[in-house]
Amino acid sequence: MSPWDFLADLANPDLAFLPKALAVATMSAIMCGVIGCYVVLRGMAFIGDAVAHAVFPGLAVAFVLSGSLVLGGTVAGVLTALLIAVVSQNRRLREDSVIGIFFVAAFAVGIVVISRAPGYAGSLQQFLFGSITGIPDSDLYVVAGTGVLLMLTTFLLHRGFVTVSLDRETARALGLRVFWLDVALYVLVTLAVVMAVQTIGNVLVLALLVTPASTARLLTERLAVMMWLAPSIGAAGALVGLYLSWSWDLPTGGTIVLTLAVVFLAACLLAPRHGLLARLAR
Repeated sequence: MSPWDFLADLANPDLAFLPKALAVATMSAIMCGVIGCYVVLRGMAFIGDAVAHAVFPGLAVAFVLSGSLVLGGTVAGVLTALLIAVVSQNRRLREDSVIGIFFVAAFAVGIVVISRAPGYAGSLQQFLFGSITGIPDSDLYVVAGTGVLLMLTTFLLHRGFVTVSLDRETARALGLRVFWLDVALYVLVTLAVVMAVQTIGNVLVLALLVTPASTARLLTERLAVMMWLAPSIGAAGALVGLYLSWSWDLPTGGTIVLTLAVVFLAACLLAPRHGLLARLAR
């Protein structure tokens, strides 16, 4: 399928789910790209994986009760993030240990809940790997509204996030409330993950959070540029991935992730300062 045919399908009223899927995928990629910059700077990719698993019981409960998947996933993810932030204050426990305990427990709860629902196998596959056909119009507005809220919050807390990411002790010495900044970041990660999980799936959503930001990290030394570059890479990957998946009848989530992975590998090889070829040329 040519790009022109793809554009024609996007404009086809009989394929109304396709532009909705593109809109949700693009907005989710932008949100994940922005928040992913802080995740990569702090070396906390594990928290993204934890949140992706933590939202699963909320999605499962919402599915069983025929409620909003977005609302269910958000509530479950935020509660788990708050628990992780609180329990992690115990200095005898490492943060990664606390995260591991909670995200495995949360995911197990989701498995148990969804197993009690009719159509267990199909619904589980939809949660784990995403679905471009099941996005209601209401969720499109929820994703857009959440995106605006997330961007505004990020703008207001950007300086604190960066300071904590670079040096937590310095942040404390400057009088910043590190605990509440951690909580805010966990909540923002949760919101970004919940918005993305419908299209790309629970299993693959970590890639949307980490891969564009990691690619941008290889391409620039400036944080401001990275904050613009990461969501742009994510949005482009979502567009190209959806086009390829629609053209060749491939799973949307997996195709988007593979597209972003190819871009990352190209950056690893060709980045002007940090790429493999640049290092060999020195």
